[in-house]
Amino acid sequence: MDLSDITVLDFETSGLNPARDRIIEIAAVRCHEGQIVSRYSTLVRFEGFIPPKVTELTGLSSADLENGLDEETAMRILNRFIGSNVIVAHNAAFDLGFLHYALMRHAGRSFSNRFLDTLTICRDRQPYPHNLGEMCKRYGVELDGAHRALADVEGCWELLRKLNEESSVEPYVNRLGYLPKYGPPAWYPPQAELQAATIRYA
Repeated sequence: MDLSDITVLDFETSGLNPARDRIIEIAAVRCHEGQIVSRYSTLVRFEGFIPPKVTELTGLSSADLENGLDEETAMRILNRFIGSNVIVAHNAAFDLGFLHYALMRHAGRSFSNRFLDTLTICRDRQPYPHNLGEMCKRYGVELDGAHRALADVEGCWELLRKLNEESSVEPYVNRLGYLPKYGPPAWYPPQAELQAATIRYA
């Protein structure tokens, strides 16, 4: 697959429910002809309380977010940054859900972009576990500062390049895997082709 007109994104969030919780950090990279051509990264102002587990994972506290961009401004910039590009994320069901609800709040509409989920690809090609850190390690991708958004998107982009070198990722466009024991995500893009994942163990 020609890796052009791609935006890789990652959100850190105040919780796991995209309908209720909020984005607290955004990072994205625009990629063209196999290279990163621009980056966008910002903290997002959050009025509530950040759970200790989120701080433990991300290092972000409520105080860190006081001077972040307001959500509407942050999302308007991100929406322009994405444009008509293919959206890429690791565990895309999570990030696409938060993108959908944030756009609905501020733009009154969702997105219709094509997307690629590197987690879905990895589950097909590799044995468990499939988290971003483990997959980057297996494919020889350096990942510094995992669970901070910009580090994760750059790692995800390099992982996508390795996966595409291994075998074209084109067949995975708009394919969204899920674990049968949990069922499909509560919200998923209408263009998504759902796929029940079969987990292999080494």
